[in-house]
Amino acid sequence: MISVSDLKAGMTFILDGKLWRVLEISHHKPGKGNTIMRMKIRDVRNNSTVDTTMRPDEKVERAHIDTKDVQYLYSQDSTAFFMDLETYDQYEIAEDAIERELKFLLENAEAKIQFYGSEVIGVQLPSTVVLQVTETQPSIKGATVSGSGKPATMETGLVVNVPDFIEAGEYLVVNTAEGTYSGRANK
Repeated sequence: MISVSDLKAGMTFILDGKLWRVLEISHHKPGKGNTIMRMKIRDVRNNSTVDTTMRPDEKVERAHIDTKDVQYLYSQDSTAFFMDLETYDQYEIAEDAIERELKFLLENAEAKIQFYGSEVIGVQLPSTVVLQVTETQPSIKGATVSGSGKPATMETGLVVNVPDFIEAGEYLVVNTAEGTYSGRANK
């Protein structure tokens, strides 16, 4: 068991027989009364998201999640295929369960598959990935990093706000946690 006040974004726990992943969590102290924990959590199995509050001293069962290093192979018929890098076993995950994660994965990219017991529950991405810009507005002469930026479509379909001087064809480092531009890649 783990106290709700010890939960952090990304942790997985069991509540009412369901497997939940914490997306966002914050302490909230109303003017009167006790502190509460505001949480945005996602049901790992059906992908529904819920905003909820709990008392910090409440207890939940922490789910033990195992990971395996895998390579993303391809997607076909609404299914993503991954291969275990040690045993060469293949795993299938429904695309709608990992829709966000697929926006950061190119074929043959390495990632980690998460397991709850023998059940595949998701994909853990590296903290950053390198993706190529396929489409963006032309760069503005004399643009600086401090400009307001512009949208750029990456090779996976992900849209990221980038500085005005970025051009199509460039490789960028993208933060996977926030889906934001981190800098140019050395390619």
